[in-house]
Amino acid sequence: MPDNPAKIMKNIRNFSIIAHIDHGKSTLSDRLIQSTDIVSARDFQDQMLDNMDIERERGITIKSQTICLPYTAKDGTLYWLNLIDTPGHVDFSYEVSRALASCEGALLLIDASQGVEAQTLANLYLALENNLEIIPVINKIDLPSANVEMVKLQIAEDLGLDPDTAILASAKNNIGVEEILEAIVHRLPPPEGDPDAPARALIFDSHYDPFRGTVVHFRVFDGKIRPRDKIRFMSNNAAYTVEEVGIFQIKRVVQKEVAAGRVGYLIAGIKTVGDTRSGDTITHKDRPCEAPMPGFIDPKPVVFSSMYPVSTDDYPELTTALEKLKLNDASLVYEKDSSTALGFGFRCGFLGLLHLEVVQERLEREYDLSLIITAPSVRYEIELTDGSTMMMENPSLFPDPAGIAVTREPYIRASIMVPDKYMGPVMSLCLERRGINKNYQYFSSSRMEMIFELPLAEVVYDFYDRLKTVTQGYGSFDYDIIDYRETDIVKVDILINGEKVDALSQLVHRDNAVYRARVACEKLREEIPRHMFKIAIQGAIGAKVIARETINPYRKDVTAKCYGGDISRKRKLLEKQKKGKKRMKMAGNVEIPQNAFLSVLKGKES
Repeated sequence: MPDNPAKIMKNIRNFSIIAHIDHGKSTLSDRLIQSTDIVSARDFQDQMLDNMDIERERGITIKSQTICLPYTAKDGTLYWLNLIDTPGHVDFSYEVSRALASCEGALLLIDASQGVEAQTLANLYLALENNLEIIPVINKIDLPSANVEMVKLQIAEDLGLDPDTAILASAKNNIGVEEILEAIVHRLPPPEGDPDAPARALIFDSHYDPFRGTVVHFRVFDGKIRPRDKIRFMSNNAAYTVEEVGIFQIKRVVQKEVAAGRVGYLIAGIKTVGDTRSGDTITHKDRPCEAPMPGFIDPKPVVFSSMYPVSTDDYPELTTALEKLKLNDASLVYEKDSSTALGFGFRCGFLGLLHLEVVQERLEREYDLSLIITAPSVRYEIELTDGSTMMMENPSLFPDPAGIAVTREPYIRASIMVPDKYMGPVMSLCLERRGINKNYQYFSSSRMEMIFELPLAEVVYDFYDRLKTVTQGYGSFDYDIIDYRETDIVKVDILINGEKVDALSQLVHRDNAVYRARVACEKLREEIPRHMFKIAIQGAIGAKVIARETINPYRKDVTAKCYGGDISRKRKLLEKQKKGKKRMKMAGNVEIPQNAFLSVLKGKES
């Protein structure tokens, strides 16, 4: 690569691929990598940038990845294409926004059979907020159900883009990949920046290397970063000395410097990923830039759940596993927690339900742990009668109702895109979840967008599964958190033989309390085995029981040896047995199997 940064800047293109889930981002990334020959055919594998097992199995991207592709255009000019592959799921939208802030352009990928979906729109708006040049690409044109004309109409009407500029492609069959590469080179602008100004670089991701510490992924806007430079992170004023800089070409490739316009990595002996926050600005310690890059937010968890090891002996292993996972996932938050039923564990905060599932699966796979996860809850704002305010996400910390003045819960603005024939079922589902219908609009004769304001607590329970069920898989869903609103929350306790099981306590809206208590009691009745004494399973708000199920006892036939004779003899034996069972009930413990906890936390099958 030439040494003059200003000279090569015009031959650099920084771009991202944005799309709804499962529209073919990772497959297109694979084709672009193959067409630039940086990986030999022997070493190539599908989903090249998805290096976690979960990403491969679920077909989703969880961590954003970067790769620098050398491409020789048809006119013979060598270009350096920096592809930043972003997650498509709503839980990781902050990562997407920081990755897009590092680019000048984006490929907007649309499935030829599915058309424009909720996150296609959400990601397009994110790209437009960052003033990116958009190249629409209609993917999967080889599918029998592909309807290119319909998608072109949606591109014009829904997205406001010129459908004639859309490139027709099939990433799976390598159709249109050359046209995409030429469009990136000729239609996307080169980066701007001053290589001689004070260094200013944006962190858009980081990961942990057990041998080198944190590897920071960044884009340089001004100046340059070299080994032995003293750098400073502007959000927390942490200072480090750079050990190594380079670019990503599947493997890390060491460079003498990473100058303005380039995307690369640096290693500086940073012990934890938590110190390198996505969206932070890197500058030189001795010659800092004037102002940090705009848009930095510390991503805050919105869904909370407690994790306990199935075997209490595994608690030290869970502690170690969470510490290691935290090194690779800075957005994971956790603190120690304990439960009388389940022993010691951790209260964890997540960006959303998918983030929770991913963390759980990684702990179980990579660290070989068996876990029990409590029902997900959200963070409530509680104003007490003494004038103080508390934030509370753990049911066990719920204060005495007599001392609560006002409770508020987080609300989201949900955008649901569906074929119009499912309008009725979606409307009733959202209203059943205390939704407020704000708006709906038709994008075409048969597709519509419905806007609802919903409590986040109603969405984390099983909303997405229900939405997929009522729309037969055609509904797509995107949301963002808007504000906190007044609500009426109660704590539902589950009692087994009069004893509270704290791990099963849930915070729910008063209107749903009876339903949720009944579901929990029914599930427990199915899962708890019969004992020698009667077991009462109750759902209660405070001292008021609102649901009950009973597990009948096993009964030994104590009258088998009595044949004939006086009936009072049999009665005497039965009374004796009754007293024995009563004593056993007072002293006996109910054994609750682990799958009983899991079945309650999964909720009612829809």
